[in-house]
Amino acid sequence: MKNHFEKELNGPQLLAVTTIEGPVLIIAGAGSGKTRVITYRIAHILEKGVPQSAILALTFTNKAAREMEERVKALTGKKLQNLTVSTFHAFGVKILRDEIEALGYRKNFSIYDEADRLHLIKESLRECRVSAEGVDLYSLAQLFSHVKEGRLAFGRGANPEYEHVYREYQHGLKAYNALDFDDLLVLPIRLFEEHPDILEKYHKRYRYIMVDEFQDTSLTQYRITRLIALGPAPAENAGGNRAANVCVVGDDDQSIYSWRGANYENLLIFEKDFPSVVEIKLEQNYRSTTTILEAANGVISNNSNRKEKILWSGKTGGKPIEFYTPENESDEADFIAERVHELCMRERLSYDSFGVLVRSNSMFRSIEEAFLAQNIPYRVSGGQSFFARKEIKDVLSYLRVIANSDDDINLLRIINIPRRGIGKTTIAMLGELAKKNHSSIWDALNRWRYALEHGQENLFEGASLAPDAVSAHGVQGEAAHFISVIEFFKGEILRKGAGKGWALSEKVRALVDNIDYWSYLVSENSKNEKAAKWKFGYVESLIRSIETWEKDPDNLDPTLYPYLNRVSLITRDDGGDEAGKGKVNLMTIHASKGLEFPVVFIAGAEDGIIPHEKSLGDAADEEDGENEGLSAPHLSRTQALEEERRLFYVAITRARDKLFITSCRTRRRFQGVAEHAPSPFLSEIPDHLVEFHEMDRELETAEAEDFFARIKSRFTV
Repeated sequence: MKNHFEKELNGPQLLAVTTIEGPVLIIAGAGSGKTRVITYRIAHILEKGVPQSAILALTFTNKAAREMEERVKALTGKKLQNLTVSTFHAFGVKILRDEIEALGYRKNFSIYDEADRLHLIKESLRECRVSAEGVDLYSLAQLFSHVKEGRLAFGRGANPEYEHVYREYQHGLKAYNALDFDDLLVLPIRLFEEHPDILEKYHKRYRYIMVDEFQDTSLTQYRITRLIALGPAPAENAGGNRAANVCVVGDDDQSIYSWRGANYENLLIFEKDFPSVVEIKLEQNYRSTTTILEAANGVISNNSNRKEKILWSGKTGGKPIEFYTPENESDEADFIAERVHELCMRERLSYDSFGVLVRSNSMFRSIEEAFLAQNIPYRVSGGQSFFARKEIKDVLSYLRVIANSDDDINLLRIINIPRRGIGKTTIAMLGELAKKNHSSIWDALNRWRYALEHGQENLFEGASLAPDAVSAHGVQGEAAHFISVIEFFKGEILRKGAGKGWALSEKVRALVDNIDYWSYLVSENSKNEKAAKWKFGYVESLIRSIETWEKDPDNLDPTLYPYLNRVSLITRDDGGDEAGKGKVNLMTIHASKGLEFPVVFIAGAEDGIIPHEKSLGDAADEEDGENEGLSAPHLSRTQALEEERRLFYVAITRARDKLFITSCRTRRRFQGVAEHAPSPFLSEIPDHLVEFHEMDRELETAEAEDFFARIKSRFTV
């Protein structure tokens, strides 16, 4: 099989595959064939006669674990019944199911999901006589995670006010024989440290260990790896003095998950713990052109404490990176949509050849709008689609019921939004009445209201639910009000020839005000008004997008039906690719890691977005409302800045052939329009790789050089 390997692998890859004894550190640059190396390495170990049960391969997602196992199976042609390929958390569960009684738990423990966890935290606050009013339970849960995994300590980064609540929370878990997600990593370490005999058992079993995406491991995950690799040795005999066949594969330049506990410095710690380590660098990139790689190298070289590597490619040359400065996010989105259309037609690319990357999912809306306007199919990853948000679906459901009152699905969605006291029993009665009369729920609602007003009890003959069973007279007023709201706005929105000043967006705003949707959001988020503001901001964005659409001079019919038909494009499920051409990939940069596209757009390359102001601890928009993907609180500003640079590096290296970067001059925020400067990371891309454009013309060489000089002078200390 080695000859086969030699044909399939380059020199460093072959060395990484065949070096199976002792500690090995594989630095796998972006696009360097990391997955191939891992799977070939496992196949080579099996070929050497090592039993499957002696191999442990750890990764981060179930998808990655399945793919790894399937590829090894295809290479070896063997059934892999005893090979352990697992996520860290699943491996922790496997250990605890067998050994947890040693810690005083019963084997039939429960694993709490996020809802269970938040409920127990709330219960713990109550037990400690701490009011839950105003406490952000999600943030407190994150704090508890940081403490449990040792990233923070009470009095040292963690608010000591909640230390007794944390102890009560831990007591509650033990009392309920339950574990949270963090326990799946923390408790195996406790087992190994308190019970050397248990550790020895796993050390003897797993003689060959591999860890994928090592730069994304937390200190806790690394400790599990180190303990199993070295076994219960005395401290003075630790490190490279004991045999340890452990191989870690990663790239410190792609460590972008500090907010999930990842510690890119684990690569450096590994070298200290295993001084006899063999380091192998995979620097040949099989993905991108030389232009893109040179740009990526230019950016990431500004980080300190990194493994030096220079990615290179056999795809010499390449098209220049194109940089555009649209006026605002609407112009930016239109530009991206137009370029997608242009490249599809001119170069015969399929829609799934494009990756559109943004820093946070709050930036999806304008791009989705542009894609809808130009009938470009797309899929959203790494966040929620703008039109899939609950608050947007609520408003659109009102509009759909106004357009078609016999739409039962949308009527049932909003009949109790805001809350009207029309409960499940009432709704069940209406459903039964509609079925009896072969009608819609809307018709049943009107029949029921009329019957209550005129005492026509015979309406309910044969029905299992009578009006008095549902407190009919108490609900009657609310039902009548709901009907009147729909009827009023049906007349307002659907009437023709309403005059020159009539606008759909104004009527939608009036509808939102009429139902007092803001108060509904406040009541639903009573302990977090910031969240209510954030959600209402999306409603405002929807109204603004309607206004933009109806003012488009090419829009000859700016009325409700065409608008709803247009929006329906995003929610339809084709059950397959659009005419065999797939869909454009709209995603956050975090979600793009591990993927590649022939053409990539990096949108919003602006100071305050890339790098994100909130990650750096700057005064951020209080209505931002998004914390996922922001650097962990224990990082210094310098460390956070370097993680943001790594994120930009990941974005650049997703591109195979062509890269577009856009930086808006102004961008709308909920409090108004703000001027934006280009991202300081742009100044780190060598000038000769970039073509600078204004939206309507390409700048002369002297103008472009002057532009980049101004960026560099702004951000160079």
